[in-house]
Amino acid sequence: MAVRPTFTIGDVFTAANANILAQAIIAINAQVGTTYTTVLADAGKLVSITNAASQTVTIPPNSSVAYGVGDQINILALSTATTTIAAGAGVTLNSNGAKLVLNGQFAVATCLKTDTNTWVVVGNVKA
Repeated sequence: MAVRPTFTIGDVFTAANANILAQAIIAINAQVGTTYTTVLADAGKLVSITNAASQTVTIPPNSSVAYGVGDQINILALSTATTTIAAGAGVTLNSNGAKLVLNGQFAVATCLKTDTNTWVVVGNVKA
């Protein structure tokens, strides 16, 4: 998991350390292409997707990217185009009703790794 800057209780809040506090809450990885395969540095981050065309975000197999069980990747659709979460080779994505498409602009989904190549997808998703 990526090392994040820290901000502790008692620190003086100033404009200079505002970014430290924001990054401690959640870091954003902005993606503008039509396809994106997540990387280890995405664990615990929000991957924002912006493209006028449909986009696919792929969760790769453990053999390619060894996320830890319990790691989470959040995905945000910033455009009105369709954003789909896809499974890499050998990966199982479980969701209620096999829903893996974000439900429109500003919808968010969380992918939670539950086993070596098994993830659960929850959030604002549709079939």
